[in-house]
Amino acid sequence: MIETQSLSKHYGSLTAVDDLSFSVGSGEVLGFLGPNGAGKSTTMKMIAGFLTPTSGTASVCGYDVVDDALKAKQCTGYLPEGAPAYAEMTPKQFLNFVADVRGLQGDLRRQRLSEVHERLHLGKVWDRPIETLSKGFKRRVGLAQAILHDPKVLILDEPTDGLDPNQKHEVRSLISDMSQDKIIIVSTHILEEVHAVCNRAIIIAAGRILADDTPRALEARSRYHNAVRLRVAEQDKVAERLKALTEVASVEQDEDGALVALPANNSLPYPAIAALIAEKGWQVDELAVESGRLDEVFRTITNVAGSRT
Repeated sequence: MIETQSLSKHYGSLTAVDDLSFSVGSGEVLGFLGPNGAGKSTTMKMIAGFLTPTSGTASVCGYDVVDDALKAKQCTGYLPEGAPAYAEMTPKQFLNFVADVRGLQGDLRRQRLSEVHERLHLGKVWDRPIETLSKGFKRRVGLAQAILHDPKVLILDEPTDGLDPNQKHEVRSLISDMSQDKIIIVSTHILEEVHAVCNRAIIIAAGRILADDTPRALEARSRYHNAVRLRVAEQDKVAERLKALTEVASVEQDEDGALVALPANNSLPYPAIAALIAEKGWQVDELAVESGRLDEVFRTITNVAGSRT
């Protein structure tokens, strides 16, 4: 597993990471969320062995990232922010260089190079200088070097940054496939990515952990949890009737014009709303129960933390 204990990083008077303790086990895909400057990338760099902690410890597969740095790095694949690479090299040259560094030889080397070439669709840029590639292809080359040695642990900082929707889907599918037998940490500011690939999420701000739970459990903290979203004719009239229900705390209009009836006192307003619809014979174009909104939970948690600092 990955384990941190009271992990901290200071730059003079600035505290970038403040006493973080958490563990991640096999089969978990941990989404690491936080506003800019929260300490996500700094934490990941310490776990990956690229930054030395000011205090506290981190271990990967039982190896301390400072005392057993080489063994910890052998277990780890790391995609840093920006996917740095040797610009004058081609992907073929760069990944062969990485294979040399990782000590891959013979059939295993050929197998792993062939697999990342195919899975990340690098064929048409294989022999082009990396400096000439699009941001999306540079990101794919960076991901290829992270998984080339088939590590037990993957630390991915914004893995889909710069990718188009189809490429994002491919990378997310790859992460989901690899999660069966790996430990994966994904830093992202794209909340839909948490839903797509993560079975756990940590929210941090100002270097501190503010929440650690499953995405579904975090959504349940939202005031939209169990809210009913509907689209009908004469929405103003319908909104007034919904507000009169004891199970409804308030009614809002979403950005796209749909009505959202928020639950009162953790109630389930759907049965009462469905009964009212049937009674009035309203023509309904859309009717759904919301699980909650992770973006709203994220803003609430991080804004509260920000107001205290």
